[in-house]
Amino acid sequence: MTSSKQSIATCKLAHHWHSAPHKSSLIIDAAHETGRHCLWFSETKPMLVCMEQRLTFPDRQRSLAQYRLRAEGYDSELAAFEPIRHSAIAQLGLNLGDTVLDAGCGTGLSFEPLQRAVGAGGGIIGVEQSADMLSKAQDRISELGWVNVTLLNTPAELASTPTLADAALFHFTHDILRNPAAISHMMHCLKPGARVVAAGLQWANPWAFATNWCVMLAAMYSTTSLEGLDKPWSYLADYLGKFEVSTTSMQGVYIASGVLMMPFDLARATASASLMPSTPADKMPPA
Repeated sequence: MTSSKQSIATCKLAHHWHSAPHKSSLIIDAAHETGRHCLWFSETKPMLVCMEQRLTFPDRQRSLAQYRLRAEGYDSELAAFEPIRHSAIAQLGLNLGDTVLDAGCGTGLSFEPLQRAVGAGGGIIGVEQSADMLSKAQDRISELGWVNVTLLNTPAELASTPTLADAALFHFTHDILRNPAAISHMMHCLKPGARVVAAGLQWANPWAFATNWCVMLAAMYSTTSLEGLDKPWSYLADYLGKFEVSTTSMQGVYIASGVLMMPFDLARATASASLMPSTPADKMPPA
């Protein structure tokens, strides 16, 4: 790509990025500026630099718009990641009667395997800021007749859970994991010693061009920030002991797990949470 065409494509991408729920189409449009159908991974590097400069923190309003469009077909889109979901849930080590917190529960795809693990005597608390996604979760609950699931339509950092949970799952919830205040609040919704597992996208080694290309497209489609994709779990790790990270899918997907330490390292947690910019009044959820 010539430098002039690359600059034009990058500027167009940056200009439309904030308002585009389906961002992978912008990369394709940028390629079309050159008369081709696709770009080499190296050619998108200036675009990524531009995007990371502009998207340093998750954006709630864009996320709501993003998942309003995705809610209807979300379950089928995530089908390929079901083995990762089941591996993550297995690492929670749940027992019958446990209560598990499903942070960013979406349409409730994790509910059925979680139900099998905790049984009728246990409970599930689903936290999800998208009403469109949560509506699908409620339909799932009604269809299967579950009475032990509590749904909270709220951002993770504002959730008021009815009880402290024995475990927490963060399945493909990059925007939550990169919000220090959300992580801090979710950890305070857990019992001491709670098992915590997170799974999601991450950058692979720099030379894994094909993997990173797939990660980039998937992340642009499902998150509002590319910040922290090198170590998406870094804020979470501050709270956990026995912390481990494994990778799969050519290193483009991770599963991180650990046990909640108590008492909290309050100095570290406060410092991390202070990184979050204050939420403007017009972005707060309705009362």
